[in-house]
Amino acid sequence: MSDLRTLFGITHPIVLGPFGGLSSVALTAAVSNAGGLGSFGLYGYDGDRIRATGSELRAATDRPFALNIWLPTGDEVEPNPQHTVFAQALQPFYEAVGVAVPTRPERYVPPLDEQLDAIWEVAPAVLSVVFGVPSPEVVAEAHDRGIRIVGTATTVAEAVALAEAGVDAVVATGAEAAGHRVSFLRPAEESLVGTFALVPQVVDAVGVPVIAAGGIADRRGVAAALALGAAGVQVGTAFLATDESAATAAHRDAIRATAADDTVLTRAMSGRLARGARNRAVRAIEASGTIAPFPMQNWLTGRFRTAAGEQNLGELQSLWLGQAAPLARGTTAADVFAELAAGLVDGRVLVEWIRDERLPDRLSRATSELDSRIRENRHAWE
Repeated sequence: MSDLRTLFGITHPIVLGPFGGLSSVALTAAVSNAGGLGSFGLYGYDGDRIRATGSELRAATDRPFALNIWLPTGDEVEPNPQHTVFAQALQPFYEAVGVAVPTRPERYVPPLDEQLDAIWEVAPAVLSVVFGVPSPEVVAEAHDRGIRIVGTATTVAEAVALAEAGVDAVVATGAEAAGHRVSFLRPAEESLVGTFALVPQVVDAVGVPVIAAGGIADRRGVAAALALGAAGVQVGTAFLATDESAATAAHRDAIRATAADDTVLTRAMSGRLARGARNRAVRAIEASGTIAPFPMQNWLTGRFRTAAGEQNLGELQSLWLGQAAPLARGTTAADVFAELAAGLVDGRVLVEWIRDERLPDRLSRATSELDSRIRENRHAWE
């Protein structure tokens, strides 16, 4: 099925980007209730928290929604003696928000199996994954339970790998997108393909629906994505700037104030490459040259980032935002969704025009008419 509306049971092929650490039930439900696919990022959530979140989502919407998880890549570090060294390097940030330097935990993130067990119980309409290819067992279990699986690719090769694994759709996420670069076949720094180049190549390479992501924040981006062959769009930054998101006021202000060329790709806040605003924390950590591997760095900075969020200190938060941030003008989820939905109409008209078998004749007639007008007016122009 190439139609996302049929595939996911939604009215409009508009998907909310899953924010690991910044998702909210209110925003997820708002997008689903509007007829799109609301998504909720489960990074760092253990089984009990996933079940509780699922219950909250069920109470907030009776429409389909997606849950998102990060797949292990195999290079994640476990808590070890180096934890103390890297924690002490961040001591100024802990002091700035009034928290103690954190001691080493038993684990940084819950195991994948624990998350999956809870997800099967919640039974979302869609399970989306980043940073890898779901195993045959996960794909089979999801399909047996009537759950669609969506994979995320930053290159054509990644999209092909996902399609061959049996996912139902692929998100083609361009380098313009906010947050983590979810590359998994090659280093993220070597997988920075822009949305405009990536989407049509992925469409040509796979036989499943492609969802365009990265740099889409208004009707123009939606129409362009459909013209490139995408079956729908995934939008993050524009929704992150709304009142329903879990972003702080400082974060929303940063989205509206950061120019496209002022965003930065950095490993400072998590140990993995991600796009956001270059604030005081990013500059200082990069200048120090001391960045722990993932997920240690993410856990360590998370201790002061959480406190900074509670105090609305934007300079000490992870201000994830994409290059389309200046286009994020809606203040509510309804505003943003309406703007994006308008692009669906424009995009479908454009796609039908492109597919029209009479197009060559129309272009030929238009060219002839233009040539005639040029000849008729040549003397006047001269």
